[in-house]
Amino acid sequence: MPPVRTLVQTLIAATTATGTAVALAPAAHASNIPVACSENALVTAVNLANSTAAADTLVLASGCTYSITSPHGGLTNGLPVITTPIEMLGPATITRSSLQTFRLIEVSATGRLTLTTGVALTNGSAVGDGGAILNRGAVTLTRSSLSGNFATGNGGGLANADTPSGTAPAATFTRSPVSGNTSLLRGGGIYNGLRGTLTTTGVSGSPMFVQGNTGSQGGGIAAINSTATTLTQTAVTTNHAVLTAGGVYRVGGTMTTTNSPISANTPNNCVGSAPAVPNCTG
Repeated sequence: MPPVRTLVQTLIAATTATGTAVALAPAAHASNIPVACSENALVTAVNLANSTAAADTLVLASGCTYSITSPHGGLTNGLPVITTPIEMLGPATITRSSLQTFRLIEVSATGRLTLTTGVALTNGSAVGDGGAILNRGAVTLTRSSLSGNFATGNGGGLANADTPSGTAPAATFTRSPVSGNTSLLRGGGIYNGLRGTLTTTGVSGSPMFVQGNTGSQGGGIAAINSTATTLTQTAVTTNHAVLTAGGVYRVGGTMTTTNSPISANTPNNCVGSAPAVPNCTG
């Protein structure tokens, strides 16, 4: 019998070639899953990773653009909803290539999504919150990016869903730019909702950029009654708000900014926030 990892790779390659989903029992689960460069292979790999509670790494085809042509997680999500711990290892791009509107990824309360080493999510289009990612569990981006996504609700790039009770969503960005996203409501780049936790981190001399995003309030970031929003070595710049606070918009919650310039946003940087955004003027 071939090793489990080889079997998984063979089955995913077969899915790529035939376009037919392959049903796998949880016993055929592997911790590292190589993913050939096709929509069907990626969908099959996510389903496989979701089939047990164990953590899995999807090793994406280097340099591949995974073009998602139809939703596979209900009617609103490009990929199957993430329900277990899954890491996607790049470099690779996941993008919507369809006239249909759907976000790219939803993470459930039991899910944990990690994007590592140059995974780019682009062109998601959500009716509702989270153009690229709607997060109800935990999301971590390391040297990855969200760009050019759209939401009719909150969070053009990512939305930590408003969560009155139960698991509070958490999002962590490390040197992972958020740019050119749009929401019709709050948080053009990132929305940190009720009870959510958001942490963004760059390094000295090379900040993490939240730039060129557009929203109604909080063109770059909106934090609304969230548990904590912590910005470190993060530059929030050249974002735009239709109403106010082109950079960062805050209502309640705890917010900390360290070496994080909020500047050159329009029509202002953080006006209208209550309490005020730390270390932000104009």
